[in-house]
Amino acid sequence: MGAADVLRGNDIGTMVTAAPALYPHMWSWDAAFISIGLAHLGVERAGQEIRTLLAAQWADGMIPHIVYGDRGGYFPGPGRWGTAELSSAAPSAPLTSGICQPPVHAIAVGRILEVARRGSEADRLAGEQLVRDCWDSLYRWHAWLSEYRDPSGTGLIGVVHGWESGMDNSPRWDRPYSAVVPGPDLPSYVRLDRELVRDGAERPTDVEYDRYLWLIEEMRRASYDPAKVYDTCSFLVADVFVSAIFAVASDVLADLGSDFGAPASEVADLRMWAARSRAAVAASCSPETGLARDFDRRTNTWIDVETLAGFAPLISGGLSPDAERALLDELHGPRWAGHPSLVAKVPPTVSPDSEGFKSREYWRGPQWPVVSWLFGWAHARHGYAAESERLRAETLKLVGDGAFSEYYEPVTGEALGSRKQSWTAAVILDWLD
Repeated sequence: MGAADVLRGNDIGTMVTAAPALYPHMWSWDAAFISIGLAHLGVERAGQEIRTLLAAQWADGMIPHIVYGDRGGYFPGPGRWGTAELSSAAPSAPLTSGICQPPVHAIAVGRILEVARRGSEADRLAGEQLVRDCWDSLYRWHAWLSEYRDPSGTGLIGVVHGWESGMDNSPRWDRPYSAVVPGPDLPSYVRLDRELVRDGAERPTDVEYDRYLWLIEEMRRASYDPAKVYDTCSFLVADVFVSAIFAVASDVLADLGSDFGAPASEVADLRMWAARSRAAVAASCSPETGLARDFDRRTNTWIDVETLAGFAPLISGGLSPDAERALLDELHGPRWAGHPSLVAKVPPTVSPDSEGFKSREYWRGPQWPVVSWLFGWAHARHGYAAESERLRAETLKLVGDGAFSEYYEPVTGEALGSRKQSWTAAVILDWLD
């Protein structure tokens, strides 16, 4: 009931906002997870959420990371991006940001269809119609990622801003961000997040924010042309976690396409992209730690930083059985989800044994229920039912306070970030089904 109330309370009609105060608009990968939770309240409403997001898709195929509603109260707002004025590909309505987020959308549509087919005949028809309505848009989205974020066909999808990874201030980005030097003409700004989350230890620093906003300035000066942004942006990292999601989501989308009569050539494209990215993610693993690594394309160097993203092959597959089992045991072992200091056996974003562990700071240590759901879903897909169920039970334990927070302090279980976070409520609702 609490999870359902969060989704209903954050629903403004055409979209469920990510959170009532801190995030009063639609975020791309949030919306995907939110739609999964909505399917348990009404398949039609879940479909509307996906359709609202896709209505903001750019003409070139990109799905933007923010779709702005009628409310203000968030920085950077649409004026800071200026996408409609600067790019012919961007929609004039609704207004959007100029970057993207992880491509989890096909996973969401597949899950909605599963829920729909367990429901009434009307639910089934609504779920199947959603697949038909959105398949082409999702194919164009995957094609955009392949063309513009992996132009050399390496299999690793590039990100041009830490925000595109979804893990905004992860230690993964410290070195690439250090090369981003804001110019003296960076327009001034006032952060609104600090007014809503008073504890500065929970949010990125002002130095980090200067770099975030300078990257937007660079993209503006490239008029958001995706090829020019890829070639000129100060920040360009081949993101192993986004690549793993791209691989498995491409397979899911290909499965849906095969079932619903999509063009065979496009289904074949998706299979090829999935196989290529799956192999690239597996090949990125460090010979020392076994964890997958990002690759800094500006310096042509691997980023050897241990974070939860290092377990990306458990999302996409592609390892040998022995290597996959070893990585699975590591994730659930005493350095990560099974660490003896944790209040719940849920993977933290950084191991408590790591020098860079910060238990309260965003993507530098806290536990995120939505990421646990993603790993749990992938575990089940790859046949690890016991581990999937363990993540489910332990995450339900973590969110037992009913705050449905954005993320949690892993040692104490304290709710952190924004409360009544829609995607947290959504994945919990799905897990309670």
